[in-house]
Amino acid sequence: MDILTCMKTFVAVVESESFTAAGARLDISKAIASKYVGILEDHLGTRLLNRTTRRLSLTESGTAYYERCVQILADVNEAEQAAGQMTAIPRGTLKVAMPVSFGTICIAPLMSEYMRRYPEVKLDIALADRRVDLIEEGFDLAIRVGSLPESGLIARRLAVDRIVCCAAPAYLAARGTPVQPADLADHACLNYIYASGGDEWTFGKQRRQVSVLIDGPVRANNGDMLRLAALDGAGIIWQPYFIVGDDVKSGRLIELMTDFGGPELGIYALYPSRKHLSAKVRTFVDYLAERMS
Repeated sequence: MDILTCMKTFVAVVESESFTAAGARLDISKAIASKYVGILEDHLGTRLLNRTTRRLSLTESGTAYYERCVQILADVNEAEQAAGQMTAIPRGTLKVAMPVSFGTICIAPLMSEYMRRYPEVKLDIALADRRVDLIEEGFDLAIRVGSLPESGLIARRLAVDRIVCCAAPAYLAARGTPVQPADLADHACLNYIYASGGDEWTFGKQRRQVSVLIDGPVRANNGDMLRLAALDGAGIIWQPYFIVGDDVKSGRLIELMTDFGGPELGIYALYPSRKHLSAKVRTFVDYLAERMS
C-alpha cells in the first residue's frame, strides 16, 4: 500500500474527527478509511488513534506523527506543484550539447531572441564534435548533424543542409581541379574525423551514389580548422554548406564536382522521451525548428 495515501487518510480522519467524514472527504468508504489507518499503524508498529464507539482521539504517538504527516504532505504538494510548473512554464537550466562549428555559426546568432522570449530559461551549452551520451552526461537535449545511429532517443529534424567538396583557388591552380570523385586519389584531402562515413566521401544521391576512400595528409576533429586550412591552400575539404557557404559565395573556396553533388545532411534535435517533455526543451526545439526551417 502507498504510505502517502495512508498518511493522507490518517490526516483526514484526525481533522474530520471520524472515519465516515474522512471517507466522504477523500471519496472512499468508511471501511477503506479505517483499513488505511490500520495499515499505517501496522507499518509503524504503534497505535495512532484511540477508538471508542462515540469518538476518536490521538495517542501520544499519533499526535507527534500527525504533525509530521501534515508537514510531509505539504512538502509533497509543493514539490508536485513545482514539478508541474517546470513542465508547463519554460524555466530552469537547459543543458544542450551540439557540434562546435554548428553552435558557433548557426545557434549563437539565435540565442538572444530565445532568451528574450523565455527569460526564465538559462542555457548551458556544451560545444563538442563527439557524440555525447545524453543520459550518462546529464544533457536535456543534443543537436546532431548527419546520420543518426540507432540510439533509442527521440529525433526531430530541424533542417537539411548538404555536403560541399571545395578547395581554394590557389590550391587548384597548383594541383589541378578534380572532375570526378576518383580524381581525389591524386589530391590532398583534409578529412573530418567524426564524419559519419569515416574516411569515405560519398557523392550523389540515393541510387546514383559514388564513394571514394580518402587517404589525405590531414585529419581533424573540427570543421572550422579544416576550413581555415583549405583557405590557406592546404587541400580539398568535404564539409557542410553552413561552414563553407560564405566562402563559396565569395569565391574564397571553389565548389568542386557539382555535377555529382554532395549528400543531404540532416540536422536533428535529440532528447530522451516525448512523455512529460519539459517546457524548456519543447520551446527550445520548437524555436530552432521555426528559425531554421
